[in-house]
Amino acid sequence: MHTEAFAAGTPSPDTVAALPDADEVAGRLRIAVNRLQRRLRQESLEGLSPAQASALGSVGRHGNPTLGELAAFEQVQPPTMTRLVAGLTEAGMVTRVADSNDRRSARVRLTPAGERALARMRTRKNAFLVRRLGQLGPDEQRRAAELVALLEHLLAEP
Repeated sequence: MHTEAFAAGTPSPDTVAALPDADEVAGRLRIAVNRLQRRLRQESLEGLSPAQASALGSVGRHGNPTLGELAAFEQVQPPTMTRLVAGLTEAGMVTRVADSNDRRSARVRLTPAGERALARMRTRKNAFLVRRLGQLGPDEQRRAAELVALLEHLLAEP
């Protein structure tokens, strides 16, 4: 029973009654996103631990962060990040360079091998999603595209 009394985009009383429980939707969304992230990680670790792969991605996203900045991005303690970076350095994925502004501080930089590993990881994740999306029918593929737009809107800064 939509009437002109309701502005465009405002749900009618019948629609409001049919809205799903926000707590249930939030919980299901959180679980689905976490499972998807875990599955994508499994597809692309390149022989790295999940923590190392995440740190490598953060270096790629943030340029040449200091160890402290990288620890903050990854939400781990600095000693943990030092160990992770040591492993990535040993694997040839990153190098530590002295900060040009503060020689006491080190910055983490991707090596060419690290850049290639990140590219392969992203390619594998995308390939996994392309395969799974290809298993959907045309209507489901359209709904998936709408869902992506909705998630991007949900995550947009207000």
